[in-house]
Amino acid sequence: MTQNMNRRPRSLLLPFSAGHFANDLAPVSVLVLAPAIAVDLGLSTMEVGLLIAIQSWGAALGFLPAGMLADVVSNRGRLMLITFWWVAVGHWLASLAPGFWWLAVLLAIAGFGDAAWHPLATTILVQNDPQRRAQALGIHAIGGTFSGVIGPLLVGFLLTVIDWRQTLQIIALPGVLMGVAFFVIAKWIPDQPTTRRVSRADFSALAQTWLNGRGLRIIAMISTYHMALAAMISMIPLYLQEFHGLSSSETGIAYAVMVLTGAIGQPFVGRFSDRVGRRKVIILGNGLAAAAAFSVRFFEQEGWFFAIMGALLIGVALLECVRSVILAGVVEYAGSREGATLGFAFSLMDGIGAFGAVLAGGVASFYFSNAFLLAGGLALLAVLACFTVSLQAPAAPEMRGL
Repeated sequence: MTQNMNRRPRSLLLPFSAGHFANDLAPVSVLVLAPAIAVDLGLSTMEVGLLIAIQSWGAALGFLPAGMLADVVSNRGRLMLITFWWVAVGHWLASLAPGFWWLAVLLAIAGFGDAAWHPLATTILVQNDPQRRAQALGIHAIGGTFSGVIGPLLVGFLLTVIDWRQTLQIIALPGVLMGVAFFVIAKWIPDQPTTRRVSRADFSALAQTWLNGRGLRIIAMISTYHMALAAMISMIPLYLQEFHGLSSSETGIAYAVMVLTGAIGQPFVGRFSDRVGRRKVIILGNGLAAAAAFSVRFFEQEGWFFAIMGALLIGVALLECVRSVILAGVVEYAGSREGATLGFAFSLMDGIGAFGAVLAGGVASFYFSNAFLLAGGLALLAVLACFTVSLQAPAAPEMRGL
């Protein structure tokens, strides 16, 4: 009986990765839909950045509540099932939006449902395999990152035959399919032995864990890291189409290759950090990503298109690769309450991190590759923040007991 209980959570890696793919497919595809949306609604680069940011802010509101519920509720599978239907219906409604603000709000609402999936799934995984947290998170991330590969490819080709509204409706369908499948899969997810209500003590513990010198430096690292990633990925589709004249299908292929490279690397980079430590990997990954982002302007001035594409690929892939490493480091810093910790980290990434898209849209309105200079600078800030704090050891005993 004990052996069966130990094996069951491990077998959830594949369905969790598939669920991650289905939930993320529509949200990540909005990045490649953005140029078509901009043409249809007459949006500027600043408005495109704001649209993507509002979508992320909606998601940011969902992470923390879902993370705290992951620590206290018994039947987490039922909550995970609901997320698929929330995402599918939300994006279908967004496809009917008559203008910018309706679209932004509906994407934000749909993003709230997608966000709830992440702390629920990742909490179960890190609790199941604490010695290989980053590797488990990296495997789970493959599903989400593959949605960033297949989504852009699918969107790029669909836009050649149908409009963005019909395309958004089609890419929401995998969420419906997984929503049906999870009526069975949810029963495989082991219940927590004890349950309780979210209390004021939970919020107090969260505040005491993070509102101190060390916690604030980690917050700065997480935020600037994801601002760098958001700045790059929000502007790449527009940059390739408007500045370099690529078609929607060519843009989808190029963006998919960038994300695929990061997807393949995540489990390996996560496993490497399990062995050598989080801090070294975070510093190296962000530092090299910054160098790649800075080089875009130089290659652009020289007219080296393939070098530009290579630099963008390296920058995006490296930033994607260190995501699971950062999340594993955050869990180890907090020492307990994995759900609330991961929910808080995801909230920072999609909440504060989304300002990277807004800022990138603003600086790109002056000159497009300014967005990548901004991304490089933000990645360097993440490096500097990481230099000032240790992620290898858990929090002090008095913090963990809160």
